[in-house]
Amino acid sequence: MIALRHVSKTFEGRRALDDVSLRVATGTTHVLLGSTGSGKSTILKLVLGLVRPDAGEVHVEPAARIGYVVQDGALFPHLTVARNATLPARAAGWSADAQASRLDALTKVVALEPALLDRFPHQLSSGQRQRAGLLRALILDPPLLLLDEPLGSLDPIARAELQEHLVAVIGELGKTVVVVTHDVREAFVFGATITLLNRGRVVQQGTFEELARRPAEPFVAEFLRAQAPPPAMTQYL
Repeated sequence: MIALRHVSKTFEGRRALDDVSLRVATGTTHVLLGSTGSGKSTILKLVLGLVRPDAGEVHVEPAARIGYVVQDGALFPHLTVARNATLPARAAGWSADAQASRLDALTKVVALEPALLDRFPHQLSSGQRQRAGLLRALILDPPLLLLDEPLGSLDPIARAELQEHLVAVIGELGKTVVVVTHDVREAFVFGATITLLNRGRVVQQGTFEELARRPAEPFVAEFLRAQAPPPAMTQYL
């Protein structure tokens, strides 16, 4: 479970978060939606404990073992996929057999071909690097998974494919998941609950249907419409 209560955070005079409150229930998926600079990634940094709030409270339970996936996987270029993925397990003192067993099981879950485990990141496609990053995030079986713009670097076809796969993986694993995205379609695909942010404050929280049909203010409708295809385009889709 994650709970932020009236949290504010300022960086060098810029208000990144302004009295933000939200709750992510255990075993659910929650989407933080908004443009660049809206405060989405700052919330993840607070959850990870990388920064502290200037005001308010941040509660994360359990406090340990958080999986974190960022855009393009953020893999170490000098390590193979297997060495990248098992890095947290090695740091935790796992035996070689335990690492190999866990790696074998997870490659099936994230649909990464075993032959790719011996390759280096520069030898992979963007989608393969993203799957490798997910592999590393899941290696210790964390109860909480944070996905920060995980598909932002992918082309539209790979993005749509990996979106569907990630939704299936999340459903299968039953973890608490927070997804950061600026993409409305992605928010619809991933999130039962969406928090829309703008300039560091929460504009509206709820399901996609609630945001679309009962926008709390004009910005909500404007943001959702901005990424919808123009009417003239829909006849070809």
